[in-house]
Amino acid sequence: MSQPPSIAFCVPEDIESDGQEPSPDNEGALHSSFHQLIAEQSSLVEAGLELELQAKGREPPALLAPPDPRAAAWPEPTRGEQHPGYSSASLRILASMPSRTIGRSRGAIISQYYNRTARLRCRSSRPPLQQLCHTARPSLRQYDLETDPTRATLEDKRRLLVKELLSLLPSQRRHLLLAVPLSLAEKRALRQELSRQKGPQRQRSQHRAPSSPCRGFMDHIALGCRGLWYRLLSLLPAAQPWHYALKEIGGRFGSSVLSYFLFLKSLLMFNMLSFLILLVFVVALQAAYPPASASPQPFSGLELLTGAGYFTHSLLYYGYYSNVTLNNPCASRPGGSACALAVPRLPYNMPLAYIFSIGVSLLVTCVLLVYSMSRSFGESYRVGSSVGDLAIRAFCAWDFKVIQRRSVKLQCENICTQLKELLAEQRSRARSRSLRQCLGHGAVLLLAWVLSLGTVLGCTLALSYLSEHLHTVQQDQRTWGSGRWQQEAILLVLPLVVSLLNTLMPHLYNLLAMWEQQDSPVAQLYVAICRNLILKMVVLGLLCYQWLSRRVVCSTAECWETCVGQDLYRFVVMDFIFALLDTLFGELLWRLILEKRLKRKQKPEFDTARNVLELIYGQTLTWLGVLFAPLLPAVQVLKLLLLFHIKKASLMRNCQCPSKPWQASHMRTVFITLLCFPFFMGAAVFLSYTIWSVRPSETCGPFQGLETIYKSVKTWVQVLEKSNPNITWFTWVHQHLVENPFLLFFVSGVLLAVVYFNIQVVRGQRRIIRLLKEQIANEGEDKMFLIEKLHSVYEQRERRA
Repeated sequence: MSQPPSIAFCVPEDIESDGQEPSPDNEGALHSSFHQLIAEQSSLVEAGLELELQAKGREPPALLAPPDPRAAAWPEPTRGEQHPGYSSASLRILASMPSRTIGRSRGAIISQYYNRTARLRCRSSRPPLQQLCHTARPSLRQYDLETDPTRATLEDKRRLLVKELLSLLPSQRRHLLLAVPLSLAEKRALRQELSRQKGPQRQRSQHRAPSSPCRGFMDHIALGCRGLWYRLLSLLPAAQPWHYALKEIGGRFGSSVLSYFLFLKSLLMFNMLSFLILLVFVVALQAAYPPASASPQPFSGLELLTGAGYFTHSLLYYGYYSNVTLNNPCASRPGGSACALAVPRLPYNMPLAYIFSIGVSLLVTCVLLVYSMSRSFGESYRVGSSVGDLAIRAFCAWDFKVIQRRSVKLQCENICTQLKELLAEQRSRARSRSLRQCLGHGAVLLLAWVLSLGTVLGCTLALSYLSEHLHTVQQDQRTWGSGRWQQEAILLVLPLVVSLLNTLMPHLYNLLAMWEQQDSPVAQLYVAICRNLILKMVVLGLLCYQWLSRRVVCSTAECWETCVGQDLYRFVVMDFIFALLDTLFGELLWRLILEKRLKRKQKPEFDTARNVLELIYGQTLTWLGVLFAPLLPAVQVLKLLLLFHIKKASLMRNCQCPSKPWQASHMRTVFITLLCFPFFMGAAVFLSYTIWSVRPSETCGPFQGLETIYKSVKTWVQVLEKSNPNITWFTWVHQHLVENPFLLFFVSGVLLAVVYFNIQVVRGQRRIIRLLKEQIANEGEDKMFLIEKLHSVYEQRERRA
């Protein structure tokens, strides 16, 4: 007599994951966790099949294959059959599948987790059995309950599980209680039983070893410190700058608008770090030892706009800093007698501190930029696809720990906005165009790009002509000796025109975008970013060329670095003023016109591309001017703080949600990348060329009288070698590594190789994920195929009977 068919699902367990509890939302881990449960249900199905066949007086089928070749053509159910008439045996087989078995038997789950806690306790706390004496070895009185969960009742299994949980560490106990797939009521009952049984154990331990008063006092101190630490950790998210404001913005306006404020927050952190480095190592020390400079001019208030006048001979600009060694008695005494008898103190070389502080601040900024870019890349461009994001947002996005009414409302708005973004993204993917529509749309795009590039070329020529004309006018004013107010007013013309073009041209590009009629808001944003990016890069390139050629409009002729610093200060201030004017007239005034005059229930939308490019433009001006104005990062910090609160208030009152919701999951990565490669690298090239090739001023600044700024470093290395011959290796390292361009090419090659290998690894992981998904789909089809074959076997048996 043949054996009944065995329908046991063999799920291999991972050996490496024995010490880790599977997550309840991990399907593979759950299947391995419930392997015993599936085996039990499979054995019950086998017994049921055998009893049913014995009751009918038939022999159980030996194999799933048909006995004759005519049974090779298996009947397949029709498409209209949604619930085919399976037999009771087939229904029991379906009920024993892993997807239907999970969560059905609480006793089996408890026994399974009891066995897991026993293994964990044995592995973590107990020594090997061979190292124990015979009296210390475990008893076998409850061996039947521990090894055969089917013979134990639910209460016995619960009691054994509680016993094993009590023997574990508190962290392991909490982890297991969180991971066990039981209801909240069952978990609450387990915790209550654990707390009841821990009380008598604690009392017995206290009776056995009475603690001293000092020990109790130390325990109270430890508990108080732990509670204080937990309270501080709970307040840590709220201590982050603008934590609740960012959540409110993301909930009401979506991730596209939120990306702007997150980017502003990142820029604020970069500038604060640069400002702290320059403040500690350069500005504070120079303020402690001020140089003997000319008497400052009276403050009139116009200096806040022009940066000249009272600010010219101040810590704000390059020309104020001295080229001597601070805290040196010989630096301020021309006589040699007093210098020889003076007690030497700790010297501080201001030129070296100036150049090294700027270099370290730029290096730290570069490292943070690369780290932020890689981190945001890993968060937004995850390996895999976002097919199940909609289901995750719909069923798993709610945070049940939120109890305040305001937080609940904010979370509802956030989830609704995310669902709108996902649905809009799916609808944009489903749209298609005909060949004629594609050709027409391509012609419109080509014409729009020709117009945008033509406007960029026209703006460049106009700015070049204006700069030359202003330079001529400034020289004429110096020749004829015009008044101070006229000289300072002419300084504001070029920053005013450049800021006006940067404000008006994006609106022209928005009109071109309305004419193009892009289907996807993401594509429209990328096009706007590219056009504004080209405009700002060309304008900054023209300005850098004029600054390096010393064709700057300056209020003094003694120090050209100070003139460049004043020019950059004016550009930063004008950029902030025009940002406020654009917020006032572009958002507030336009909302009042729509509501009061046109009687429309509509508000202007927040232009993410234009505002982000304005932030990048202002940050690039700060990086360009950090060599000529060390306190320019402080001005940028103040500007960003005011801009955040003003933009947030205008957004909440004057703007509406985007008419086309879209998910800006990649926007922060794009913004950081644009900030790093075109703008930061361009500023680094500009500053490197200034340090290595441009001759500094002869009468002011920390590098006066030198051929180049980098010459101060070479002079310091030579002096260091002469004063201490034991460090000749440092001179060799500086000569063969720092000055040798081969090191730069080698480091660049290594970075490119690392980037290439990371790209290849990501591609390989995506390919593996695609193959695994195909394998999962094939396994599902195999299960359906086997079920249909088994159903056909039973039907043929019934027909023969």
